[in-house]
Amino acid sequence: MTDLPTTARFGLPLLATAQAQKEITHNEALTLLDALAHAAVEDGPRADPPPTAAAGQCWLVADAATGGWTGAAAGSLAISTAGGWRFIAPRRGMRVLRLADGARLHFESCAWMEPGMIANPDGGTIVDSEARAAITALILALSARGLLISG
Repeated sequence: MTDLPTTARFGLPLLATAQAQKEITHNEALTLLDALAHAAVEDGPRADPPPTAAAGQCWLVADAATGGWTGAAAGSLAISTAGGWRFIAPRRGMRVLRLADGARLHFESCAWMEPGMIANPDGGTIVDSEARAAITALILALSARGLLISG
């Protein structure tokens, strides 16, 4: 199937004119699209594949991947399918939800970025306890939703 045309963004396989067994190409594209639409990964980046994985589960691949992930590029999404592992190279701006901790990661340049650290409010000569409490509550709420990591 490597000679078939692919989509520009994620390399999803396209059907070719007069192609035999079009259902194989079509099913492969749907499998990859299923993993990419509203992408969620179990965990990662990690170098070794999980011992068991249900079809449709995804992970982020780390450097020096081993086992069934050997040769996969760091940062790629590893998708478990009935036919084995499939790998998708991320694109700049892509976002995933990491289910292990609820963090919303985004891909920039060549790495997955985690939410930035925001410190709890402190300092100043005049302390407004209500404002400080509201800011702290906001930081906790955003942290609980994986939008930032409080420090």
